[in-house]
Amino acid sequence: MIHLTQELQDVRTVAIAGHVRPDGDCVGSCLAVYNYIQEQFPRLSVQVYLESIPDSFGFLKGAEEILEPAKAEGQDFDLFISLDAGDRERLGAAMGAFDRARRTLCVDHHISNRGFGDVNHIVPEASSTCELVYGILEEEKISKETAEALYLGIAHDTGVFQYSCTSERTMQIAGRLMSKGIDFTRIIDNTFYKKTYVQNQILGRAVLESILLLDGKCIVSRVMKKDMEFYGASTKDLEGIVNQLRVTEGVEVAIFLYEADNHEYKVSMRSNGPVDVSRIAAYFGGGGHVKAAGCTMHGSFYDVINNLALHIEHDLEEGKKAQESK
Repeated sequence: MIHLTQELQDVRTVAIAGHVRPDGDCVGSCLAVYNYIQEQFPRLSVQVYLESIPDSFGFLKGAEEILEPAKAEGQDFDLFISLDAGDRERLGAAMGAFDRARRTLCVDHHISNRGFGDVNHIVPEASSTCELVYGILEEEKISKETAEALYLGIAHDTGVFQYSCTSERTMQIAGRLMSKGIDFTRIIDNTFYKKTYVQNQILGRAVLESILLLDGKCIVSRVMKKDMEFYGASTKDLEGIVNQLRVTEGVEVAIFLYEADNHEYKVSMRSNGPVDVSRIAAYFGGGGHVKAAGCTMHGSFYDVINNLALHIEHDLEEGKKAQESK
């Protein structure tokens, strides 16, 4: 078990970064560590690098201090802390600064993470990176503002405590964060459930045009670039679509794709049953968790779906055989 205080010994400059297209857990863990260091170690120079974050996360302390990852280029740090990134490439434009840092720390919960830091704290069983960050801080020194960031990250990566990654420890940590006086209802409503009109439009379009495959065990939907232009939507407006598909009755696997470029798709997958989507994503160069993973794939929409369906069908059949043998 590591402790952040120990990792900050003999350090003067610290960089913090997470994965490209940061989600709640990524933003929450990065800002939690940033705020904690600023509050407890004011002598240190610390900076956080992330791509554009959702507007709804703007209330978090430190959000206004975030810099674009490209601004880390040419900078040298005593310690670089990578949070919620499954591999160094997922750091995007901040990867060069990570490679140049005198020492590196990697904290993550992705099962595909092989450990790319000098010091690694990787626990695939954890609900979120925020849960792990809580464990490396001194609980009595966690401020209300740091608690807000951690709670947001845990809530988002657990689907507000409904996903199977939620454990007894997850709930205990959430309770301790609540005891710091955070407005947990507002955090969940404003950052998880509340949608803009454009987000509802694009969600409705995706659900309306979804299709069922593999005897209704798999649901698929896509959003093309022309659709996003029509609605004036950005990639940030696509959050939550795959999770809405996942809760369709009878579905074991949900797949959502959006067109990033000509014949290039960003793929998100969610599993309700025996299908290990992290294995499938890793096969196509991506990664993630057993029940939530993603990758980038090339080809036509039908090529992508056919390739994914082969792997999903295999896992479904194996799962059926395992059930029958019991």
